[in-house]
Amino acid sequence: MIEVLVLYYSHHGSVEAMAQQIARGVDEVPGCAARLRTVPKVSTVCEAVADDIPDRGAPYVSLDDLTECHALALGSPTRFGNMAAPMKYFLDGTSGLWVNGDLADKPAAVFTSTAAMHGGQEATLLSMMLPLLHHGMLIIGLPFTEPDLISTRSGGTPYGASHVSGGDDTLPLTEEEKRLCRALGNRLAGIAARMALPATDESIR
Repeated sequence: MIEVLVLYYSHHGSVEAMAQQIARGVDEVPGCAARLRTVPKVSTVCEAVADDIPDRGAPYVSLDDLTECHALALGSPTRFGNMAAPMKYFLDGTSGLWVNGDLADKPAAVFTSTAAMHGGQEATLLSMMLPLLHHGMLIIGLPFTEPDLISTRSGGTPYGASHVSGGDDTLPLTEEEKRLCRALGNRLAGIAARMALPATDESIR
């Protein structure tokens, strides 16, 4: 079984909804399964410790989730054109995996949600790519062969899936955004599955 880790941080629920759609796209690929995980908030109180199990949503991620997965989809809301602090904090703690090259040559994709159309979606997606490139991961995006990427009036970029949540963060995913999320999960899982085939397999020629 090819496992794709869908790792996200979500504050108001939009990125979590995207993660679920991406996981759905992963599960549509034969022989592939999504593993949904999240990261805890970063506390401003040094002594504060989060419970091991979150109140709702996916379980918290562990480094083992990263080493065991065949591919990674990474999602975060934007914070001034950058990924949110909880996701950055988690990634900053993966230097041991970097030393061992545990993530090298694994495919990866990114996704984000912003309040406004021009709220920094593409900058946030690019910011999430940087640590993945340092890990040696192979970044994939959304090709313009996806019709929704051209026609969408909401989220959607060639760098990864995106969503416009509105100023009060209440706008649901549009049908175009849902399809692009599923397409990203589908493409990521399909590439991971093909990469896992033996090099002599006729089906990859």
